[in-house]
Amino acid sequence: MDYLWTPWRYRYVSEARNVTGCVFCDLPAANRDEESLIVLRGANTFVILNRYPYTSGHVMIVPFAHTADFPGLDTATTAEIMLLAQRVQGALEGIYHPDGFNLGMNLGRSAGAGIADHLHLHLLPRWSGDTNFMTTVSETRMQPEELSTTYAKLRKALNS
Repeated sequence: MDYLWTPWRYRYVSEARNVTGCVFCDLPAANRDEESLIVLRGANTFVILNRYPYTSGHVMIVPFAHTADFPGLDTATTAEIMLLAQRVQGALEGIYHPDGFNLGMNLGRSAGAGIADHLHLHLLPRWSGDTNFMTTVSETRMQPEELSTTYAKLRKALNS
């Protein structure tokens, strides 16, 4: 069995414990979408760029309702999460032409959730060989574009 160690992820998760309030409640309420990196709002959910992306185009689809209870999530919100995931994946495919995608939720701190009290779905493009020694050895991720550039590209694609 091979192991890929991710010490940067532990640092992020451990630092997240010191945050007060809920970033997923506070950011949409501020109504500063570009600054908050919210690329799209639905009736029950919103799509936001991950500030700590694993790859360019890493987004999260988040319900407006503050909940960690996935089984208790209402049908309309659950459906909107999946419909937005399809729409965003299509947009990311057109922008970046990745080799694949990861789609998933980390439910609970022990499952890797950095923000365990507010569920969210991660969607991120992947490319063959998109990990390298910098990530593992130097605890540094190589991102080929700034978040503001990703935001502009994705917002344009989703609104066209």
